Amino acid sequence: MRSIMFFAAILIGLGTVMAQMADKMTATTPAMAKAASLTTTTEGNAKAGIRSLSIARDARGHFQTEGSIEGQRIGFMVDTGASVIALNEKSAARFGLRPSRADYNATVTTANGTLKAARARIAVVQVGELTVRDVDAMVLPDEALSENLLGLSFLSKLKRFEYANGRMVLEQ
Repeated sequence: MRSIMFFAAILIGLGTVMAQMADKMTATTPAMAKAASLTTTTEGNAKAGIRSLSIARDARGHFQTEGSIEGQRIGFMVDTGASVIALNEKSAARFGLRPSRADYNATVTTANGTLKAARARIAVVQVGELTVRDVDAMVLPDEALSENLLGLSFLSKLKRFEYANGRMVLEQ
C-alpha cells in the first residue's frame, strides 16, 4: 500500500510539472494574444447583415475582448454567468458613472461573496462590430472587481452566443 501511495504522489507531482511546462511553452505576450484572439467576420451573408465576433481563450482559459462604452475603449472578460455588465468604479468613472455611496443599494453575489453595487444603464455598448443599446449594468467597488465583465444584459440582446472549439462566438 505504501508503494502505491508513493507511486501516486510521484504521478501527481509529474503531472503538475508537465502542466507548468505546457503553460510556459504556450505562453504568449499580451500583444500576441490580442492579435490572435479577435476575429470579426460578416459570415458571408452580408445581405442578411449578420455580424459575428470570435474570441479565443487566453492563457487562463478566459475570453478577453476590447469594446467601447459610448465611444470610449474598455477591456471586458466575457462572463455568461454574470447577469449584467459589471464595471469597477475606476472604469465606470471614465464613462461618467460615479455613483454616490447611497446608490450602492443592490445586493449582488459574486465568486468573492455578497456585496453592494450600484445600478446603472449604459446607452451604447460596442464589441467589435456588435452594438447593443440601453444595457443594464452594475458598478462594483474596485477592490471587489479587478476585471470588467461583459454579462448577459449585453449577451442576451445578441442573436446568439456560444462556446465552440475553444472560442466564444458572438453573433448579431
